[in-house]
Amino acid sequence: MSKKQKYLFVYLKTGGGHLAPARAIFNYMNKYFADKTEPILIYGFEKTPRWVQYIIEDGYRMLQYTGKWFFEFLYAINKIPIVARITCLLISPFTKNYLEDVIIKERPDKIVIFHFFLIIPVHRILKRKKLSIPVVTVITDPFTPHTMWFLVKNQNFIVFSKDLRTKVLKKKRGYKVNTFPFVIDDKFSKTLSGEEIVSAKKKFEYDPAKKMLLILGGGDGIPKGEKILEELLKSKPDYEIGIVCGKNEILQMGAENLKVKFSAENLKIYGYVDFIYELINISDVVLTKCGASTIMEILNLKKVPVVNDYIWEQEQGNVDYLLEKKLGIYEPKIKMLPEVVKNLFEDEKLYSFYKENIIKEKIYNGVKEVTEFIAE
Repeated sequence: MSKKQKYLFVYLKTGGGHLAPARAIFNYMNKYFADKTEPILIYGFEKTPRWVQYIIEDGYRMLQYTGKWFFEFLYAINKIPIVARITCLLISPFTKNYLEDVIIKERPDKIVIFHFFLIIPVHRILKRKKLSIPVVTVITDPFTPHTMWFLVKNQNFIVFSKDLRTKVLKKKRGYKVNTFPFVIDDKFSKTLSGEEIVSAKKKFEYDPAKKMLLILGGGDGIPKGEKILEELLKSKPDYEIGIVCGKNEILQMGAENLKVKFSAENLKIYGYVDFIYELINISDVVLTKCGASTIMEILNLKKVPVVNDYIWEQEQGNVDYLLEKKLGIYEPKIKMLPEVVKNLFEDEKLYSFYKENIIKEKIYNGVKEVTEFIAE
């Protein structure tokens, strides 16, 4: 029996956008290529002091929800190449020793990078140790990637849009660029049938005869979720609402209070759950922020997204794509959201317009193609 090919998937937890594609490919490879591959998920900050993780990962999440303007300022200033390089070089020592130990111990056949902070340390380790291990870098932002992805020349990239492929090739830094559909978990490749949706609605105690709105953010819930929910409930909606608060306990408590205040029997509140796939399937409209993974999960399941919020530039391309292709609605004014949702539910022609555009766009999950490319 031939030796299994070993793959290291290296990631960080700055938002779900880096881990989600890594985990999707890891799971797919384990499921369909287990006889000839051995994928290993490697968390780059595994041996890093907790204060570093707190500043970079927890700080990233907190700024997005409580100090978005400051996050956007940091994002913008780090787009200056010299500032980007200094930031990456400052972070590199906190990942280098652990990554080096793992690479030397595992001797992988290929390394796949899912975060820009890990590019410099991985390439430096391989050069210093004179190891000729192929490296593939997955740019997890489909349209507007940060400068930090491009600080090392001659990389082999996987990208998730033709527009991004063109942008990367224009840099003329010896990059190889491989283009695939966006990667999400394999289960999002298939929508539930009509019968399965009715069954799932009954399982989660929704009325199969009523329309359903799902409010969904990332792992920390949707920004300004309490205000959004209050505006919706004030409008006395005749549709059902599910809100996923993730790990945001303050949002969950606020939602519970609003349920009591408005006697909202049509509202269901969730914390951090592992059945997002089912909830999106049974919904008709999903109110969300414009993170790439969440938007692609919604579109793969042929649901209509309403976007209320996005992070300037980082998620700008996601919003532009949605609007340019007319796949959903962007409404930043919270007070307008009840009317937007009501119109989608009551105007069948309007709803069908977005639904048909989503179908015509032929969006599908790239996890199979990307996994096969990595494993070839």
